[in-house]
Amino acid sequence: MYSEIASNKRKTVVIMLGFILLVAGLAWIFGQYNGSPTITYAVLVGAVVYATIMYFSGGALSLAVSGAKEISKQDNVRLWRIVENLSIADGLPMPRVFIMKDPAPNAFATGRDPKHSAVAVTTGLLDIMDDNELEGVMAHEMGHVKNYDIRVSMIAFALSAVISILADIILRFTWYRGSDNNRGGNNQIILIIGIVAAIVAPIIATLIQLAISRKREFLADATGALTTRYPEALASALEKIGSAGSVLQKQNTATAHLFFANPLKGGMLASLFSTHPPIAERVKRLRSMGTHA
Repeated sequence: MYSEIASNKRKTVVIMLGFILLVAGLAWIFGQYNGSPTITYAVLVGAVVYATIMYFSGGALSLAVSGAKEISKQDNVRLWRIVENLSIADGLPMPRVFIMKDPAPNAFATGRDPKHSAVAVTTGLLDIMDDNELEGVMAHEMGHVKNYDIRVSMIAFALSAVISILADIILRFTWYRGSDNNRGGNNQIILIIGIVAAIVAPIIATLIQLAISRKREFLADATGALTTRYPEALASALEKIGSAGSVLQKQNTATAHLFFANPLKGGMLASLFSTHPPIAERVKRLRSMGTHA
């Protein structure tokens, strides 16, 4: 368990370095196209500043994008007590608790570390889960907090947004400047490279999100099951979600990897590149834990 936490911290550094290199490449293309190296440095500095801001505010932004509303104990005593008891069991600070008004059963955790964490659930999850199943789902989300998955997930969310914005700026700028007939052959090559980079960059941003592997979901399932000592409850919750469907009414690809189950619509290709492992496989592993308990 501790090795996985250390691995997540190292993964954060690797993703940050990869992001800086990608942004530097895009900034260089932008500067070359405009014939001004100063633009390259300005874009790079701006991206770093933006990423730093997102590091500290990404958790709040992901909650806002999802339409989550913070609650107090009086608003939902059942949910609050479950989260509170799990926090005590895991030796973690009590996270902020949020509810999303959505009929699809789902949940997620976010924040940059356990001291600055939050958990959110949909009204649909609260409606169909019994107490044991709800505890199993929240134990899974608290597992993400404990394992520092929330930090890696939040950074992936923030950086993918930066890359997408920068790519869009380059694409629009090269499109409007592309009609300039006075440019030489080298500038035309830079123009082509800029357009290709702007198209490919969002794909790379998606791959950054996929760097948060499916393994973290299995690990959070195992962590949650060890906390509650009742893997069957989480397995049952997963089966209910599989039957009801986890697709949210308010979907956002940038935050999809945060959720307990895949919140997006999609076909075979979406399933292939999903950061969420198949529900059937998760249930199988949990029931195997119960057998060997």
